[in-house]
This record gives sequence, C-alpha cells and structure tokens, in this order.
Amino acid sequence: MLCEKSRVNDGKNAVSDFMNIEIDLRKSVQENASDYFEKSKKSKKKLEGIHKAMPNVENKIKKAKKQHSKMSVKKEMSKKRAHAWYEKFHWCFTSENFLVIGGRDAQTNEIVVKKYAEKDDLHFHAEIYGAPHCILRTEGKKPSQESIEEAAQFAATFSSAWKRDFSVIDVYSVKPEQVSKKAPSGESMGTGAFMIYGKRNWFRKTPLTFALGVLEKETSDVLISGPVSAIKSQTKIYVELKQGRLKKSDAAKKVREIFEKKLKRKLHVAMEDFQQMMPSGEFDLKL
Repeated sequence: MLCEKSRVNDGKNAVSDFMNIEIDLRKSVQENASDYFEKSKKSKKKLEGIHKAMPNVENKIKKAKKQHSKMSVKKEMSKKRAHAWYEKFHWCFTSENFLVIGGRDAQTNEIVVKKYAEKDDLHFHAEIYGAPHCILRTEGKKPSQESIEEAAQFAATFSSAWKRDFSVIDVYSVKPEQVSKKAPSGESMGTGAFMIYGKRNWFRKTPLTFALGVLEKETSDVLISGPVSAIKSQTKIYVELKQGRLKKSDAAKKVREIFEKKLKRKLHVAMEDFQQMMPSGEFDLKL
C-alpha cells in the first residue's frame, strides 16, 4: 500500500492544501480508480440519506425544544409560592384594596390583636361564640363605607355563624384602644379572648357572603376569598358559595374544576390552600 500526497489543482490556480490518496500497488490504475469510484457512490448515497433525514431531525429538535419549554414553565409554575405574612391568618382584600385579617384560633387571635392592630385600624367581631377577632388595616388612610361593610361581612362569614347556617349575624367595630386583656375584678381573659370597652359601632343583620377567586401571576396562581363584592372587584375568575350540604373538600374540588375550565389549563394551587381559604362548615355552589 502506497500513500502519496497530491497537490489539488482546479485547472486555473493550484490549491495549497493537500489530500491523502491511498494506492494499492497490487492493483492497476484502473482498479484503484474503480475502488475510489465505488467509495464515492456509497458516500454520495449516505449524504443523500442525511439530507433526506434532516427535515425530520429538525422537526424533532423543534418539538423537543417546545416540550422542554413547556416543562420549564410547568416546573416554574409548580414551585411552592412564597406566602405573604398575612396568609397565616384568615384574610382578604376589600374592593379598595384594604387588607382584612382575622384569627384562625385562640392563639392567632392574640397575634392579630396584639401585633397587627394599629391606632387608625378598625377592630371587628361578630356577636356569636366562636368568632375571630378581625382587623381592617387602614395604614392611616380612610376606608369607604363599602370597605367597612366588607370587613364586617368578612368577620360574620368566618365566625361560627356559617357552620350554624345563620344567614345574617350582628357584627360590631371598635377602635383598637377599646380592646383590652384587662378583665373585671375577679375575672380573667383566656388566650384569644378580649374585653371591649366603650361605644360599639353596630352592623345589624350583616349577611354572610363568600366567594373564592383566583389571580393569575407570572409564576403561580394565587387563590383569594372573601365577600363576593370584594372578590368580584379583583378578578373575573371566581365562584360564589353559599351554605349547603357539601363537605368543604368536595366543594373545593368542584370550585377547582370550574376554575380550570375557565382557565383552560391546570390550576397551580394545592387543594389544602382551598380549604384554608374557606370558613368552617358545609357549602353549596351558587351558580
């Protein structure tokens, strides 16, 4: 076997690059030429096959990239959302975007009143055993009558009145300085219980009104709940609920199905989040 380097000439100008040519000395020039001709035909067929396969390969690459992009978005959407500080309580935003928070139990009632009530806020409480202490946080601004009434409705709905199938309940509001742990002589205030001193502002026969809604964010979906008027002002994707006979978990599943039908996609909210946003009791969907 002889290997030679040959200068390639295009007929006009000599090309400085060299190519290796292997010659089998046991064969004639014609036989060597024939071998190279056969090799070139096979290479040509392979090249044609590659060209034919290219569109299919490109389509597969495009599909793979698209799928990867969808998976990335899904993974991003499914990441656990960072919860705001107020989400450890019952909470909602009024139509004017004032935050209302309420205790979930005796311990969180203490926290709501002692840590988060400020002098310009309003303190709400339903006149029934088993009602959360609720704070309408004003941040020094003056809420409208609509926001005040929505805060009263929030306090009514998240009281035991919902579980007891009351359609209305009396609610009152006071200033934070009227709320105290100082009990009358000989009495004591347990955890989550407070004395109210001074004049109360009454909201007689406050209706229990409740809706669940969803806000679409860039990387997550945020579930919101509260009085129907407040939720309607924040999103078009909502479901109004009323007292009924559906267990909380079953009602939550039905609401989730409605949301996903409206969104035309999966909802990135855990089922336990639904139940945490709902008052205690049973439900029916108001469609």
